[in-house]
Amino acid sequence: MKTYKILLTLVIVSGLVFFSCRHEILPEPPPSGGGGTGGGGTGSGKVCFESDVLPIFQSTCAKAGCHDAASHKEGYVLDNYANIIKKGLVPGKATSSELYKVLYKTGGDRMPEPPNPELTTAQKNIIGTWINEGAENTVNCGSNCDTTKFTFAANVNPILQNNCTGCHNASNAQGGVNLVGYSAVKVYADNGKLYGSIAHLAGYKPMPQGAAKLSDCNIRVIQKWIQAGALNN
Repeated sequence: MKTYKILLTLVIVSGLVFFSCRHEILPEPPPSGGGGTGGGGTGSGKVCFESDVLPIFQSTCAKAGCHDAASHKEGYVLDNYANIIKKGLVPGKATSSELYKVLYKTGGDRMPEPPNPELTTAQKNIIGTWINEGAENTVNCGSNCDTTKFTFAANVNPILQNNCTGCHNASNAQGGVNLVGYSAVKVYADNGKLYGSIAHLAGYKPMPQGAAKLSDCNIRVIQKWIQAGALNN
């Protein structure tokens, strides 16, 4: 009986170790498709830090109480390139980088912390691919943005996800504004606040707050979508 109990214990422990190890396996980000969804591109096919990566960190991480300069939670400040590469990042090895690992953790260990929404697969891939490509400070990149394409799902929503929804979601609706999902976005498209804010028109609060203005091309994409009726397309 004692031998049986010992064997049973070993099986249980082995199973726990096995599943624990499986949990730690991270997906390898795909090769660059030429600049992510933020309208950037380096001309060499690499992800562009300035237009694709930085907006994600600024919108979802560099916020009060998290990883802005004032809060620097757990020693991380994620508001610009110099600060982002200081800690938790191994250029060329995304799966060895803590800044990539935490995107796939669960519960309170996951970043952005709950109740903030989890990053999309596309956003995780952008960050992971950028790290694998050397985590370079690529700026003034050639643009892949195309103003002839302005559907909500493929063009408008990715811009909002990378630049806005970190601060404007159902769990963290700064200023009472939620920009997650078509129905929520449509409200601000119809009342003029979405375009007025991103275009920095007089009488509207400039957005994204604390970050660079969206590119002229991205602003035009959103404007054309609104002018076409702000359809759920």
